[in-house]
Amino acid sequence: METRARFIVLWGTPTDPAQFDRHYREVHIPLVKQLPELRRYTLSRNVVPVRGDDPYYLIVELDFPDIVALSSAFRSPQGLATAADVAELATWATVRSMIYQLEDA
Repeated sequence: METRARFIVLWGTPTDPAQFDRHYREVHIPLVKQLPELRRYTLSRNVVPVRGDDPYYLIVELDFPDIVALSSAFRSPQGLATAADVAELATWATVRSMIYQLEDA
């Protein structure tokens, strides 16, 4: 099925990168991968800005079949657990997130 909705998370540089990375790898990624109807999970490092502010530490993209599936995933027990863990990670780094629909150009 074609991806039609995306959730993007932009992580600032953590105060303790080693602790953040360990928690992200050992706790957060396994939680995210349990989200219902998740089609694709990508994590980008070594971000280089072309314009604008400092780069983000991590950029994470989660793809879903549509906005309804995305919304349902985050209302599920797995989604609530993932969101709770974001609060834990946010003690080490700033976080911004957004959702959007994809359309072919």
